[in-house]
Amino acid sequence: MTDTSGAGTNPIGRRTVLIATGTTAAVLAVGAAAPEAPTTATTGTTPAAAAAVCTLTKEMTEGPYYLDGALVRADVTEGKAGIPLKLALTVVNDSTCAVIPNALVEIWHCDALGEYSGYVGNNGHSEPDDGTFLRGGVLTNAAGLANITTIYPGWYRGRCVHIHVKVHTGVTLTSNGSFTGGQELHTGQLFIDEAITTAVAKISPYSTNTVTRTTLAQDSVYDDGGAASGLMTLTALGSSTSSGYTGTLTLGVQQS
Repeated sequence: MTDTSGAGTNPIGRRTVLIATGTTAAVLAVGAAAPEAPTTATTGTTPAAAAAVCTLTKEMTEGPYYLDGALVRADVTEGKAGIPLKLALTVVNDSTCAVIPNALVEIWHCDALGEYSGYVGNNGHSEPDDGTFLRGGVLTNAAGLANITTIYPGWYRGRCVHIHVKVHTGVTLTSNGSFTGGQELHTGQLFIDEAITTAVAKISPYSTNTVTRTTLAQDSVYDDGGAASGLMTLTALGSSTSSGYTGTLTLGVQQS
């Protein structure tokens, strides 16, 4: 179940835009933070700081495990066992730093044992497969924020821990809970600091995944580019690793 699509090639869309908007402008590029020194996750607002930085998030391979027809929903867990992960993803126009409301942020990733819905068994584990677990997305609110509840991803052969993400605009919600149409603005991947993954890997059910784990440094897709390459900031939800995390990132996308 090795994700080889795009492996060994440089991700596309590699430009960083710095836009000066005054001394009270927003900082819209975020990096990774260890849970020992958590920061407060911002919900529904734009973080403010003295410098103005707006980063175009690098595009990365879609990979071989995408499925059309994802459900529009805020919770994609479907009862899957794992450490809670609450994603807070803000979508902005990379040219202006303006937030983009009503954009559909879609994610998909493997479970703790490295299995994707629709492809269960590719990482050597037998489990029920409904074709929808750990897949879905939500529309961003007026502040450009998408909140999605999932679990911490596991890993599979040849890839580090990651979450796939797409950003669409102009979609039409359908009666069966999915979406259609619109324009795809971004395809990328979200990554997590290796120290946190090391702690998570010691806890069940992650500890029962016997597949050798590929680290960030060994990964063929992640290029050590920090937030621009999808490295999230993780904030601990409690005093223990099993309590879970909030993962935040600003996605700077190109909007015509």
